Amino acid sequence: MENNTSERAVTLKDLARELGIHPSTVSRVLHSDPASARGAASEATAQRIRDLAAEVGYSPDPQATSLRTRRTRLLGVVVPRLSDLVLAIMYEGIEDAAARVGYSAFVTNSRDDEREQRRKVEMMLARRVDGLIIGDSHLDGDVLPDLRRRAVPFVLMNRRHPGFPSATCDDIRGGELVAEHLWDKGHQQVAVIAGEPYASTAVDRTSAFVERWRELGGDIAEDSIVWSRFDTQGGREAAEKILASGKAPTAVFAVNDFAAIGAMGALRAHGLTVGRDCAVVGYNDTSLAAELPIPLSSVRSPMAEIGRNAVRMLQGVLRGEDVESVRLEPALQVRESSA
Repeated sequence: MENNTSERAVTLKDLARELGIHPSTVSRVLHSDPASARGAASEATAQRIRDLAAEVGYSPDPQATSLRTRRTRLLGVVVPRLSDLVLAIMYEGIEDAAARVGYSAFVTNSRDDEREQRRKVEMMLARRVDGLIIGDSHLDGDVLPDLRRRAVPFVLMNRRHPGFPSATCDDIRGGELVAEHLWDKGHQQVAVIAGEPYASTAVDRTSAFVERWRELGGDIAEDSIVWSRFDTQGGREAAEKILASGKAPTAVFAVNDFAAIGAMGALRAHGLTVGRDCAVVGYNDTSLAAELPIPLSSVRSPMAEIGRNAVRMLQGVLRGEDVESVRLEPALQVRESSA
């Protein structure tokens, strides 16, 4: 193994790969108390691990080492806004799964701002959490690579990011389901309220809808795809922009329920009846969707189960295992807004 610490820090996985040993074995030899280390590997293997670590200059991050060796049974969770019903339900799943394995969790809001996210992460690490569940990852952000470099245990929830383990809904399939539904209903003029371009939920749901729509034979203009905030005001503003373009759609797909509710308000303000003059479909199937005056069609995301899977995956990371991402199956709930 070349000593490339000038380029990046040597990691446990680098050592394990070089020696042909599982990372958890390397971790236990280098980071556990002597008794646990003796049980992790033979003395000859343990010595090979120590020799290679010394040779390449492996130096564990002091903070991350503390996370591994001084367990607090506490998990830190970062979300954009806990007032978001979707994230609140995911957090309920986290609390449930954490309690089952003897852990507690606490949550903080980043307001979907990277500087605030970094500040909240550091605050949680200062409280000696055993690991992090991050629900506000940005596709263009640098917080996650920094955490990996420091060997901080974490997984993602709700949003994915290439190269990092995540528990999410299969948002690609969810977008396809909406395209297939609206095509089967005979729509030709469609528009998308796409959400924030830094969030994988927005990018995946939008791109999958557009790609599947075109595969089915439909066309959608670029100005019929409007990026927006995820809240009702963002949905309303996006719908106003779509209607102002002069290309009145017969159907609108909003990538979350709150944006869909905002769009429904804009359509009503323009004298259009949702479900008759213009179909609307949302995403996540929150409890509000079925209770609206015109019940909202929406893609059901297994929100609580996403949170439970995030805890299970983080437990694997803490054990030094290679953890694979989980994509849970969505289901379209058709109601009056598009039926």
